Amino acid sequence: MSEDITTSSKQDTVTQPARPRSSTDLLRSGFGRNLGLVVALVLLCIVGVATAGDTFATGANVLTILRLAAVIGVVSVGMTFVITGGGIDLSVGAMVALASVWATTLATQQLAADYHWIFMVSTALAVGAACGLVNGLLVAYGKIVPFVATLAMLASARGLAEIISDRKTQIITVGSFEDFFGGSLIGVPVLVWIFLLVAAAGWVLLNRTTFGRRTFAVGGNAEAARLAGIKVQRHTVALYVLAGLCCGIAAVMLMARTTTGSSTHGQLYELDAIAAVVIGGTLLSGGRGTIVGTVFGVLIFTTLNNVFTLNNLSISAQSVAKGAIIVVAVLLQQRLARRTTGT
Repeated sequence: MSEDITTSSKQDTVTQPARPRSSTDLLRSGFGRNLGLVVALVLLCIVGVATAGDTFATGANVLTILRLAAVIGVVSVGMTFVITGGGIDLSVGAMVALASVWATTLATQQLAADYHWIFMVSTALAVGAACGLVNGLLVAYGKIVPFVATLAMLASARGLAEIISDRKTQIITVGSFEDFFGGSLIGVPVLVWIFLLVAAAGWVLLNRTTFGRRTFAVGGNAEAARLAGIKVQRHTVALYVLAGLCCGIAAVMLMARTTTGSSTHGQLYELDAIAAVVIGGTLLSGGRGTIVGTVFGVLIFTTLNNVFTLNNLSISAQSVAKGAIIVVAVLLQQRLARRTTGT
């Protein structure tokens, strides 16, 4: 009798039909989200060709788009880590400005001229990382809300950049620096290669390392991550330092593109970076992030700006279009999140 009951229960548990995968499941997946971004980018390119004609569909214009996307793209990679970890950084533009100013002072450029341009690069990276460290310490150990802590850094870093530069544009006179970062490799600008390398390194770090898994855990539920043995405060500091390091890299790229260091560099970079990250599919609430999506988000916004510029549309119209795209992206995220919790 007991053997019959055991046999029947085993049969009941084994013969469960597999639930077919719905279209909603596909949209929730990383592949589905990235496919949607590819479609959006293709549609933008079609609009560009239809409205700007041969001017848009040229190799020179494609390189222009990539060159413009490279700087904000590196900043957005760092922002992806911070937002995935449950934070936000409003100071990235100011950190880019401060790093560019500090790396182009007369003293730094003299060292670079006497020895090597690596002194300028290392100065920018150190300044960016130091600003990120301050942000991380204020958020993790000072218990200051990320919005407030990074807003304070935004004001402080921009003000310090103005003091150091005396509100003047500092011209780069180190020829070897300009030759290296202003050059090309197999026809592709060095700045674009730097962006690709940073994005690839970011993808590996986020998806294939313990650091990345801890970032998802901290962003999803910080208390649960702490109970699981993760040093949440230390990890939060590391995330902001990483974002600051990306700002230092972006400062070097911006210095190479403009051949200047200025306290006005990086204006509104924080909004562009957050917009690209959100469009790419990273949740503002943390716990889910995608470097590939961020790269597509950057390309979408840069292509949109390029199409507007070629059609002589105003910057105000570009801002309105950006705002509408951000709202639609957030609404879609919320709708998919509700469906996920509902199932």
